[in-house]
Amino acid sequence: MAWVNENFAALEDSYLFSQVAHKVADFSAAHPEKKIIRLGIGDVTLPLVPVVVEAMQKAAAEMGVKETFRGYGPEQGYEFLHEALVKYYVGFGVTLESSEIFISDGAKSDCGNITDIFDDANVILVPDPVYPVYLDTNIMRGRKIVFMEGSPENGFLPMPDPAVKADIIYLCSPNNPTGAAYSKAQLKEWVAYARQNGAVILYDAAYEAFIEDEALPRSIFQIEGAKECAIELCSLSKTAGFTGTRCGYTVVPLALKRKTKNGKAMSLNKMWLRRQTTKFNGVPYIVQRAAEAVFTPEGQKQCRENLAYYKENARLIGAALQEKGITYYGGTNSPYIWMQCPRQMKSWEFFDFLLEKLGIVGTPGSGFGSSGEGWFRLTAFAGREATEEAAERFRKLL
Repeated sequence: MAWVNENFAALEDSYLFSQVAHKVADFSAAHPEKKIIRLGIGDVTLPLVPVVVEAMQKAAAEMGVKETFRGYGPEQGYEFLHEALVKYYVGFGVTLESSEIFISDGAKSDCGNITDIFDDANVILVPDPVYPVYLDTNIMRGRKIVFMEGSPENGFLPMPDPAVKADIIYLCSPNNPTGAAYSKAQLKEWVAYARQNGAVILYDAAYEAFIEDEALPRSIFQIEGAKECAIELCSLSKTAGFTGTRCGYTVVPLALKRKTKNGKAMSLNKMWLRRQTTKFNGVPYIVQRAAEAVFTPEGQKQCRENLAYYKENARLIGAALQEKGITYYGGTNSPYIWMQCPRQMKSWEFFDFLLEKLGIVGTPGSGFGSSGEGWFRLTAFAGREATEEAAERFRKLL
């Protein structure tokens, strides 16, 4: 008899965004005449920038020539991409060693896979509302999970509670789904909490490129002491439109060490390297050359133009909501708008209302946790014409 992992029985039957997709598909089939504007899943709509495409084409051509063909590459990523990222972090005032960087196929994968290096006895602290991957991957391991509530009172940026003891802490800034971003002073409190409790912060910085306010940190390693208590996960999905190309990176500092239950000190960097070399074959050479191009001066210029496009989309949606007197968070320093459902509607009730009356798809806040009930997430990743039309629909019907 092959026993299965019973922890899967504790999961919801389907992933949040699968539920949304099924509802939209059913509505489209029943109303083929209606134009639907999709502001739900955070998938980009602008193509890869020219310098990235050129690098990808050049790398693909290299793979067709014997002298430049590449087979298996290093599981942790090619040195040329490491060097590009080391220089990128210098722009934040952060110094990294090449060996602290691990290239992956995206932050979502690493958010789930990083749990392999931690014992299942650890207590997990996650924000609520929360990106479902943080929660579900730990439910799959049967770990104890405690929640820290995000609310209007704390700006959807929960802070440490000395009475709550946790071992692994998930933070995301700018936050998905709320769009809120931690200040340096707030992250200092989290780093102090982690160091005091011997905890490890898993810091999701997937949206750092959207930060405009120079007072806000782009990396947790801008905080003194963070290298001794934090792992940073990042992605090129939104930074450079790699949602279909798949490339991200995780930084595991050499200074980060923790003990086993029997007291043996272990380097988390070496543990993650061992995990990756065992279970991962690396990101394709072609994709890594494309990623390298993102961090060139021309690549940064072109990618920032795309980011500016999405930021303007967020501004347009926010302006429409503001005109209607609707409370929302995010929209600046973030591609997400976290709006309060009008007329005291529940999140899924408002989802149905938006779809049926306005032909707009968003994501119900309750799908991100109980503290998301009564809230709703919109994204800024649609095309400009669709975003402008959505803003007008909000103005007319809300």
